Amino acid sequence: MAERNSRTVRDLRLGNRAAVLRRLYFHGPMSRQALGGATGLSSGSVSNVVAELTADRLLEEAGVVESDGGRPRTLLRVAPGSGHLIGVDVGETRVRIEAFDLALAELARTDRPLTPTGHDVEAIVAHIRDGIAEVTSAAGLAAGEGLIGVGVGVPGIVETTAPGGALVHGQTIGWDAVPLESLLREAVQLPPDTAYFIDNGARALGQAEMWFGGGRGVRDAVIVLFGSGVGACIVTDGVIHGGAHGGPGEWGHLTVHVGGRRCRCGALGCLEAYAGAEALLERWREAGGELPSGVGEEGGVAALVAAAYPGGGREGGDGGGVGDADGAGDGAGAGVGAPDPVARAVLDETAEYLGAGISGLVNLFSPERVLVGGWAGLALGPHLLPSVRAHADAYSLRHPAARVTVDLGELGPDAVTVGAATLPLADFLARGGRRRVESGEAPGSGPLLGSASRAAF
Repeated sequence: MAERNSRTVRDLRLGNRAAVLRRLYFHGPMSRQALGGATGLSSGSVSNVVAELTADRLLEEAGVVESDGGRPRTLLRVAPGSGHLIGVDVGETRVRIEAFDLALAELARTDRPLTPTGHDVEAIVAHIRDGIAEVTSAAGLAAGEGLIGVGVGVPGIVETTAPGGALVHGQTIGWDAVPLESLLREAVQLPPDTAYFIDNGARALGQAEMWFGGGRGVRDAVIVLFGSGVGACIVTDGVIHGGAHGGPGEWGHLTVHVGGRRCRCGALGCLEAYAGAEALLERWREAGGELPSGVGEEGGVAALVAAAYPGGGREGGDGGGVGDADGAGDGAGAGVGAPDPVARAVLDETAEYLGAGISGLVNLFSPERVLVGGWAGLALGPHLLPSVRAHADAYSLRHPAARVTVDLGELGPDAVTVGAATLPLADFLARGGRRRVESGEAPGSGPLLGSASRAAF
């Protein structure tokens, strides 16, 4: 006996709304006629959906375009002011909170550097609570008015299936099943039905780069988050992998040296123990390098780069020579000292470890593109990327290596915060512009990041 189709009329309408909204969000402005061809919907269905979305103030007119001999056609786009999003990046050195409109234009931001207490759970919750209050006030979002949801990117594994909301297993920061979602619901002064979306920071970064950065137009990619530690987001056939019980996001804890250096996670020989910024500075100190007093990790990495590349130079493509931004060699400018050989050796070793780690991802997933992001990746990338590429190629199998390019991410140091904001945005688009409370679904339930976002690529 054939199984009956369980889809209801309501499901079909929601699917049509989602198809039109996604198409306009990622490829608009478009006319009603163009929407029909792009979505496969009939002209009547497009007209009905557009009327609904316009009535909900999600769409607005964006000019007209001439047609072939007929009347000019009105262009439609998603209205940027029709909703608001908050993105939170719980990083290794600071907590960054930003408010955005629906087009992800920044409305307000605050950075809250972490104190010696580091990732004390109460301190992190307080930073997020106070930061959300600050950006909502600065953006004029009284009592969370028009807020679609709050996205939070965190280090570690996020378990989204827990009854009380997302749990964070952040072994490297001392978090063991921290009920972050329920803690935020208790602490943050937002409406009780506010939707929170918590995910690994590398996956949030990956979604941002795939939607708006260097991953656009690519179906298979790896996005590397290189900060105090290292992580990765894997995208195959447009689907982001990882999820509620870990996955490729914890790439930094792949063993690259049996019996090697002790990692922050407690294991020996992890990639992060060699390629993460925290380990990088530790190795420089052990080799005799002197960090300026009173600087944090970001200042330490800047000092290391300045010691290794005193002229602001970076690796060239001429067999290992170093040149400045104009192609001149080290020491070309007046008063520029010689590179510190110890600092240079530490960075060269880091580039090899990072390239070798990337080669494992290339061999396993055969991506078209690898993007290196994160604050440390962006700071070191201009100097190390040629060497990273060369090592990744040398350690990879020839066939997948011939397919891949390795570049820097395009979204800059805010990429994880933007990616965090895309978490509620992906859910909102998948629901055809309906907030969770409008759909009758609990704020903590619904599709995971990868399934909600696949159609966007």
